Amino acid sequence: MSNSLSRSQANVVRLVWMLVAAVLAVMAIFPLLYMLSIAFKGPTEVFKSNLIPAKPVLDNFIYVLTEVPFWRYLINTFVISAVVTVVALFFHTMAGYALARLKFPGREVVFLAMFSTFLVSLPVIIVPLFILVRSMGMLNSYAGLIVPAIFNAFGIFLLRQYYLSLPKELEEAAVIDGAGYWRIYTSVILPLSRPIIAALAILFFLANWNSFLWPLTVASDQNLWVVQVAIANFKSQYAASWNYTMAASTIVAVPMLVLFVIFQKQIMDSIKTSGLK
Repeated sequence: MSNSLSRSQANVVRLVWMLVAAVLAVMAIFPLLYMLSIAFKGPTEVFKSNLIPAKPVLDNFIYVLTEVPFWRYLINTFVISAVVTVVALFFHTMAGYALARLKFPGREVVFLAMFSTFLVSLPVIIVPLFILVRSMGMLNSYAGLIVPAIFNAFGIFLLRQYYLSLPKELEEAAVIDGAGYWRIYTSVILPLSRPIIAALAILFFLANWNSFLWPLTVASDQNLWVVQVAIANFKSQYAASWNYTMAASTIVAVPMLVLFVIFQKQIMDSIKTSGLK
């Protein structure tokens, strides 16, 4: 009797959690569906409550891609996001390895100094950072958009913690074989870092693809606008044309969804294939 009662209670708890998960899933997906709905609606149907457009149109996407230099904004965003991701991972992996494995004076102080930047958000330092970038002559340039975005204490912290979990015997064996620090880093550490590097690549690329405040501050030249800045200005220019704004937002969201699916598969493959050999 008690076993059947506990089993029924477990089923009730499971059902409650499933309902909670379903509600959260609907809350997360509904804004995306609403964005798609408006993107395919005509001007006269935008503010109607129907989720499925009565007459779906592609005119909104055609207008955004032909009448507005949106391709330029997409290319700018992709170039900036890709360069920041690649360069940041290159330096972050070396910094994480050095802070995890190399012994040098002041190592913990350096790590604590980097870790303390978690407490400082971009709006707090945006004025001195802008003054620094201006004094270096990097306003309205790709360098001004890319260089300040490279450093990320979160990535260094995750990589350091990951490298601390790796067995030291692998490095000791490499040292016995005559390998130096650089050979150990390239031949031992990096191959074992594929899961964390793939995860950080997604986070870095997504963060820079959706960046808004810093590009808005440092680049007033319209030729250097990224997509988020372009959409913000697009919305202010066409205040009542939400169909154009939602079409532009959909165009921006689709590449990230595709890239996320691709990188997710690589993460799973890396987890399954990487390990001790």
